[in-house]
Amino acid sequence: MKYFSKSLIALGLAAGMATPMAVTPAAAQTAAAPVKGIGIVSLPAVVQNSSAFKTAEQQREVTYKAQIDQATTRRDQIAAQLKPLVDKFNADQKANPNNPALAKEAQTIQQINESGKQELQRIMQPIALSRAYVTEQIEDKLDDAVKAAAQAKGVSLILDASQGAVVYAEGAYNITADVLSSLNSMLPTAQLVPPQGWVPREVRQQQEQQAQAQAAATAAQNQPQASGGR
Repeated sequence: MKYFSKSLIALGLAAGMATPMAVTPAAAQTAAAPVKGIGIVSLPAVVQNSSAFKTAEQQREVTYKAQIDQATTRRDQIAAQLKPLVDKFNADQKANPNNPALAKEAQTIQQINESGKQELQRIMQPIALSRAYVTEQIEDKLDDAVKAAAQAKGVSLILDASQGAVVYAEGAYNITADVLSSLNSMLPTAQLVPPQGWVPREVRQQQEQQAQAQAAATAAQNQPQASGGR
């Protein structure tokens, strides 16, 4: 079984910064009740608190500093360009809400805003790909980490707390810290910069499906039509 969280492809300045989710230390999870073969884990918490993820977050701010600085400067420039337009729109709207020129002013603001967002996404794309690449490396080890923790704890059934299926459970059932420990042993660090031409797993799967569909369509077109009887 595979445990995949969505690759974090945030396309904005927030792509350079992520706040890890808290993981309760194993010692604090101990409770009187035995686990009895059932475990609960938060896979997103494991990913974001892993050594590989945290180290990559710190390294990325240095490796991609040029892109982060460029995006910050460009964002401020776009904001400065929009401010007088927004101020004028608000003033014109207050003076005359039925002014027909308001629609054109709003359209101009929206166009500049959307164009700016797309430009920032292009600037930050290498950072987004880096985070997706690191996350995918971690995801590829999650299955083994979960299995190792389950075997160590004598667990045969694991529920994912991040999916909202667990309403209440005693601390002894929470093996998130155990999975995290196993993952850190298996993958202390991850490669930060993806290879040239690398794309996230979801994109690769879409490309594969499109290629298969195209191949099937081509095969259908090239298949000789059955000749009709006399």
